[in-house]
Amino acid sequence: MKTALCYVSRHHGNTKKVVDAIKQVGDVELIDIASGQTTDLAPFDAVGLASGIYFGTFHPSVLRFARQFLPEGKPVFFVCTCGAQRPGYTRKIAEMARAKGCPVWGTFTCRGFDTYGPFRLIGGIAKGHPNKKELESARAFYLHLQEKGGKGETE
Repeated sequence: MKTALCYVSRHHGNTKKVVDAIKQVGDVELIDIASGQTTDLAPFDAVGLASGIYFGTFHPSVLRFARQFLPEGKPVFFVCTCGAQRPGYTRKIAEMARAKGCPVWGTFTCRGFDTYGPFRLIGGIAKGHPNKKELESARAFYLHLQEKGGKGETE
């Protein structure tokens, strides 16, 4: 399964660590959205969208990228890192993908070191994350998507 994994990783590099781990186990092309490069996503079998969580959702540049470049009907999955895990982080981007007729194959979420706002005063939260176990879980998540080819996977 040839996959484009489009990501933004700012601040502490949490998301970059996760997408690098996924790249180790598949035919994955990493596309750094922050670089401004545009890519034709049509030749890929699936598209992953990855970001840290900002105010309860994906980074605005990932949302803009998906709105502009995600092909109609292209299978998609999400990867996100966050200081504290809560449900609903992918709601906005999943709605956007579904509006384009894109099946959502699943989501991988793990904690990431976070020093935003008041967390900076206490030295941050989720220190040491993503850790070795979480990176292994990210690889397993992607291998599972490959095995199933997305069939039966939904968010």
